[in-house]
Amino acid sequence: MQFQKKRCVAMLLAGGQGSRLMVLTENTAKPAVPFGGKYRIIDFPLSNCVNSKIDTVGILTQYQPLELNEYIGNGQPWGLNSSHGGVQVLPPYAKSKNSEWYKGTANAIYQNIPFIDRYRPDNVLILSGDHIYKMDYAKMIRFHEQNDSDCTIAVRDVPLKEASRFGIMNTRADGSIYEFEEKPKHPKSTNASMGIYVFKWSVLKKFLEDDEADPKSENDFGKNVIPAILNAGHKLYAYQFEGYWKDVGTISSLWEANMDLLGKHPQFDIYGKTGNKIYARNTAKPATFVAKSAELHESFISEGCEVYGMVDHSVVSTGCVIGKGAEVTDSVIMPDVVIENGAVIRSAIIAEGCHIKAGARIGDYHEGEERRIAVVGKDKTIAEGEVIEAGAVI
Repeated sequence: MQFQKKRCVAMLLAGGQGSRLMVLTENTAKPAVPFGGKYRIIDFPLSNCVNSKIDTVGILTQYQPLELNEYIGNGQPWGLNSSHGGVQVLPPYAKSKNSEWYKGTANAIYQNIPFIDRYRPDNVLILSGDHIYKMDYAKMIRFHEQNDSDCTIAVRDVPLKEASRFGIMNTRADGSIYEFEEKPKHPKSTNASMGIYVFKWSVLKKFLEDDEADPKSENDFGKNVIPAILNAGHKLYAYQFEGYWKDVGTISSLWEANMDLLGKHPQFDIYGKTGNKIYARNTAKPATFVAKSAELHESFISEGCEVYGMVDHSVVSTGCVIGKGAEVTDSVIMPDVVIENGAVIRSAIIAEGCHIKAGARIGDYHEGEERRIAVVGKDKTIAEGEVIEAGAVI
């Protein structure tokens, strides 16, 4: 079958185990974790692709893919159901000799060279499935092409004291990269890699093949492929991104990103007052019911909820029930959670389908203390009157 040639194909890495999210990813791939009331993490890179006019996306899955596969479906909610591209889920597959798990980020793309080759793209955009942000990739691709770059890496300026946590790009005045340091102890610049790359496909394909042939390689973009391209004398550029961006790979960063949506001047405008819209697959739910007894302060309450109690500075996802006299403060409540009368939840993340019975207490926080996020995993029941301490993981 002859496929339409593409200017750019996006490859979204969504196969990581997400072990730092603990109970939230026991049965769910990290990109499928709920976020912001009615979204999932993967909605952000997918929506960015659509808003950037990129219509061909491969999603590389591996760990706990069932829920993610069902969520993506044929890509219709994001407008990615085109017969000339669209979205395709790409798990590791059985080859003629053996079946092989994705060994690293570079190996995952290497295993899918045939998929990319079908579209004969000029460029390939590599994305991660665990970041919250809005970005116009078309601007980055234009910058990449105008500089005749072989590899362009999105970077953001970070405080110098945090730079040693990132891959750091040392650049010349024109933005060209002369050195890449992975988590340097003494960083020379504050240009931190966001894990978003645009490659000329002809260049990337060769280096993926070389990397696969090297038995000592860890098959990783940051550790192996990008340094090899740089050392071979190819042109690499840093593309500066100044908008909101958050890696939500830990419990604390996931909680912080949800809290960043709240307040009179939220750090991240998720609902489209500025920038492009984020799309999601949502089954139709009725309007939210807010009772006379309810108190709401600086919170997101999504569709299909019933609220009888108090919600303060929290994100409540679709289909939840907050009982009379219940208190939810500084917390993230994922879809279809029932919180019975008089239960108290503070500084916590409650995963999908949980049942918090009357009078239970989960988490706590006192001003001036270090905040420790309590987490309750998917479909758990917390007994009547049970107490879950701050920072506990159930």
